[in-house]
Amino acid sequence: MIMSRIEAPRDEVTGNLLDRLLDGLPAEAVLTDPDVTAAYAHDMASFCPAGTPAAVVLPRTVEQVQHVLRTATELRVPVVPQGARTGLSGGANASDGCLVLSLTKMDRILEINPVDRIAVVEPGVVNAVLSRAVAEHGLSYPPDPSSWEMCTIGGNIGTASGGLCCVKYGVTAEYVLGLDVVLADGRLMSTGRRTAKGVAGYDLTRLFVGSEGSLGVVVRATLALKPQPPQQLVLAAEFASAAAACDAVCRIMADGHVPSLLELMDRTTVEAVNELTRMGLPETTEALLLAAFDTPDPAADLAAVGALCEAAGATQVVPAEDAAESELLLQARRSSLVALEAVKGTTMIDDVCVPRSRLGDMLEGVERIAEKYRLTIGVCAHAGDGNTHPTVCFDAADPDEARRARESFDEIMALGLELGGTITGEHGVGVLKKEWLARELGPVGMEMQRRIKQAFDPLGILNPGKLF
Repeated sequence: MIMSRIEAPRDEVTGNLLDRLLDGLPAEAVLTDPDVTAAYAHDMASFCPAGTPAAVVLPRTVEQVQHVLRTATELRVPVVPQGARTGLSGGANASDGCLVLSLTKMDRILEINPVDRIAVVEPGVVNAVLSRAVAEHGLSYPPDPSSWEMCTIGGNIGTASGGLCCVKYGVTAEYVLGLDVVLADGRLMSTGRRTAKGVAGYDLTRLFVGSEGSLGVVVRATLALKPQPPQQLVLAAEFASAAAACDAVCRIMADGHVPSLLELMDRTTVEAVNELTRMGLPETTEALLLAAFDTPDPAADLAAVGALCEAAGATQVVPAEDAAESELLLQARRSSLVALEAVKGTTMIDDVCVPRSRLGDMLEGVERIAEKYRLTIGVCAHAGDGNTHPTVCFDAADPDEARRARESFDEIMALGLELGGTITGEHGVGVLKKEWLARELGPVGMEMQRRIKQAFDPLGILNPGKLF
C-alpha cells in the first residue's frame, strides 16, 4: 500500500483520497484550494518547517472524524489535528501530503452542570467562550492561556496549556476529567469519568493531555469547574534588579501566600509594552512584579505581599484600588508578547520552567545569553510557578541575526535544564523542541514514550514528526 502510493501519480493519489473522504463528508468540509489550505499549514511558531497538505477537512460530528481516520488508516495518509493554530512550537504544522484535521467547527458546549461542577464540550470551543458561559452559572473554568480569546479547548488539551492563574489553580491537566477520543483506526474510546473521584485502571485521560494529537483525536471533553471566585485585586511592585524581584517571589511563596496571579516582566518587556501601548509603565524599573489575590479580603493580602516586596528591595509598591485598575495592570502583562514581537518583527518564544528557587538564576543567565549573542531578549514569566518566557527578538530577513536567535534559544533551553527545569511548561514540544525532549527524558524515557506511541498509533500516521 505504501509503495503504491509513492509510485502513483500525485493527482491520482489525491483524487482517490478526496473521493474516499467525500463518501462520508459534505463537500464544504473538504478544502483543497492551495490558497486556502496554505493558511492551515502552520501555527505561530518560528523556525518550524511546514509542509503542503493534500487537503484540509473540517468535520462537525464525531462520526465524520471517525470517517476521516478510517480513510487515513486505509490509505496510510498522515493526519495533523489542529485547533486554532495559536500554538508556539510547530505542533500543528502540516506535513507534505497530509490531511489537516481542523476541529474548529466542532464548537458546541454540550452541557454545563452546576451540581456536578462539570462542563462537557467539543474540542473547537474557544476558551473564553466557555469561561463566559460557565460564569453565567456562578462557575469558573480557571485555565486562561494568554491567547484565551482565540485558542480552543482541544488545543489546550493537546498542549497541556497553562496561563496566568496557574500559580493558584493549576494547568489544563488538572481540569480534564474525561475524554472521548477517536483513535488512529477510527475507533471511539472514552476515558476518565464525570464523577468527583475515580481511579479505575490506568489514567489514560492524563496520557492524552499534552500528547499533541500524536495518540488520538479528542472529540469531546468533560471538564471540572470551580465556583466563581471573588473579583481579584492586583498589586504592582517595581524593583531595581531582576534578582530582587525573584527574591520577592521566593519570600511570597515561602510565607505561605496563595496569590491568584504572580507575574514578572523584565526591563526589556516593560519598555516594549510602553512603546506599543503608551501605558506609562515605570521605565526606570529593572523588573515589574504583578501579584493578585481573589480572596474575600484581597486588600489585606496585597498589603502583606507588598511588605514582603519592600523587604526584598522594591523601590515602589502600588496596589490597585479597584477592578478597573487591576485590569489595566493585567492588560500590560497580556500585551507583553505582542509588544516584544513589534521590537524586531519576529520572535522566538521560549517556554522554560525552573524551580521557583532558581528563577533569579534563570533571568541572570538569559541576560548573559542576550549579551553574548547581541540580541534583544525580553522575559515575561509566570513567576509563581517558575515558568519563564524568554522571548528572542530578531529580524528574520537578516540571516546572521536569525542564526544567532536560534543559537540563543537553544542555549536558554540548556540553561533551564542545568537549573533543574524543563524545556516546556505549557507550550508543548512540537517541532521546535523535539531534539531537546530526548535530552530531558533520557534514553529509557524516550524508549517508553515511543512504545506508548506505537501502541496507540502503530502506523505512525498521527501528527508524524512531532515530539520524537
